[in-house]
Amino acid sequence: MKNIFSIGDKKGYRKIVGTEDLVIFPGGLLHSVYSTFAMGRDFEWSSRLFFNNLMDMDEEGVGTMLQIDHKGPAFLGEEVVITATIDKLEGMELICSIEARVGDRLIAIGKTGQKMLKKDRLAAIFRKP
Repeated sequence: MKNIFSIGDKKGYRKIVGTEDLVIFPGGLLHSVYSTFAMGRDFEWSSRLFFNNLMDMDEEGVGTMLQIDHKGPAFLGEEVVITATIDKLEGMELICSIEARVGDRLIAIGKTGQKMLKKDRLAAIFRKP
């Protein structure tokens, strides 16, 4: 793993809330807002952007933790800006604070955790018994 980032470094990710991001359960559409499920995926991606620059060819990152605290909704068609900030980068572990905004409106905050592992070790962990 390369050591090119520091505490406080930021990565950003922009997305438009689409129909696939809405609160949809097996019974159908519940709310026409950005779902916790989709937001979790996008929170993880925003912090994964650091690992994309840190990984060596024989390494892969895995998620270890996800926290989301909603502050307000994002609606279909709105652009969400998600910013990941490094809180901790120690050994093979990355912890980021995440903030999501629509314009000046804060819609969520949270945290993600990821660890970098060697691909062969990860393959061994994921191998079926």
